[in-house]
Amino acid sequence: MEYRTLGATGTKVSELCFGTWRFAKESNGTVETDRKTAHDLLDTAWENGINFIDTANVYGDPNGTSEEWIGDWLADYDREDFVIASKVYFSFDSDNPNGRGLSRKHIRKQIQETLDRLGTDYLDLYYIHRWDEETPIEETLSTLNGLVEDGKVNYLGASSMAAWQLTKALWESDVNDVARFDVTQPMYHAAAGGDVQDYLDVCADQDIAVCPYSPLAGGFLTGKYERDGEVPEGSRGDLTDRFEDYYMSEDGWQVLDEIQSIADDLDATPAQVSLRWLIQQRDFSCIPIVGARTTEQLEENVGAADIELSAEQYDRIADAS
Repeated sequence: MEYRTLGATGTKVSELCFGTWRFAKESNGTVETDRKTAHDLLDTAWENGINFIDTANVYGDPNGTSEEWIGDWLADYDREDFVIASKVYFSFDSDNPNGRGLSRKHIRKQIQETLDRLGTDYLDLYYIHRWDEETPIEETLSTLNGLVEDGKVNYLGASSMAAWQLTKALWESDVNDVARFDVTQPMYHAAAGGDVQDYLDVCADQDIAVCPYSPLAGGFLTGKYERDGEVPEGSRGDLTDRFEDYYMSEDGWQVLDEIQSIADDLDATPAQVSLRWLIQQRDFSCIPIVGARTTEQLEENVGAADIELSAEQYDRIADAS
């Protein structure tokens, strides 16, 4: 596993980030990852050189379970060996009118509860999980800056939002001389096409690290789906109604065909090639977030660190997407 600086920061992270959004998550009545499996996955990530862990305050059922399980696991390790990221925005307490969003009140409450669940004094990275239309961005940024100044957070990140919103936030940070977003977390993968190109252009221009979630298109880019075949029982496509319409288009199949061909040439898997293509992005630093269900899947994903795409192979995927 190689390590790289996280955007314009001085912090080194593994080429892959381990995402924990499946921890205690229920889909159609099925818990995707239980506590024991969660700890086995964290062990496997660390044993394979992954030092970057991603979670959020609302991951798990009930909210906060993912952070709790990570905190329990982290207690047996040296906290300083890890780069831990969490998020704030979504509703944590549905009965409280201030129980969601990016107000000063909600952020300050949530950061302390997140730290308590994780059993740590600080986060390496704190994302806003979404843009808050109801709170002035100046209030959000000044509050986040206070967390940085207090030593509770090292760096700030922004998850899904429009390119203009990210640009506005960066401008406000510069004008008001407060901490800015150093990392973003959009949904991005080889089959995403031009959906987030404007957003990625901002990241490239501003030297912002990109940590895409769903880098394997919900499992579509692993090659386990077939054009005319049945959707595998228990797969993401089986659990999510919109999966087939969103990913399994003719454009998506063309990208997957190219990835499969390159995987055959490299004696690798489609998942490894898909992840490697993201890692080798030319215009911005890219650290994909992988969220495997089993240790075997995670070890396969980690294999992306052991292959290298030629310029010609990289371009074939880029052209197809």
